[in-house]
Amino acid sequence: MGEDALQNKRLKMNTLSYRTIPASEKIVKKEWVVIDAENAVVGRLSTVVARILRGKTKTYYSPHFDCGDNVIIINAEKVRFTGKKMTDKVYTHHTGYPGGQRHQSPREMFNRNPIRVVEHAVRGMLPKNRLGDKLYRNLYVYAGPNHPHEGQQPKLININDIK
Repeated sequence: MGEDALQNKRLKMNTLSYRTIPASEKIVKKEWVVIDAENAVVGRLSTVVARILRGKTKTYYSPHFDCGDNVIIINAEKVRFTGKKMTDKVYTHHTGYPGGQRHQSPREMFNRNPIRVVEHAVRGMLPKNRLGDKLYRNLYVYAGPNHPHEGQQPKLININDIK
């Protein structure tokens, strides 16, 4: 049997035995999507974005493979927090030096770089391994309404429509 015939046999559904075909580069179709973050709550936005990056909205999802889409987030400077999180929430990081623990509120982070708030939230919802690093590279966040990815013909999606 030739390689093509064997591949076609694998892709056909046999009524006697249903086999799950794992995701591979041949099956996965990566798309580009744009999400407008204006007036979106940071946590709710990032859960949806993490699901899209992971590929959980696709029928051929595999947890060990990058089968998600490339996501462009625009208007990151217009996201919001619920409650008093804008002033009370604390982001902590360590410089690596003794006594180098640093604290920042979301308001301070917005003043320096509004993109970091969204990136930090999405990054925290991805796996903490090499696959998570690869998925994170499919995320593009921009503070304003413009982005340089028009050549990829991204489609605009509404985060409230995704379940």
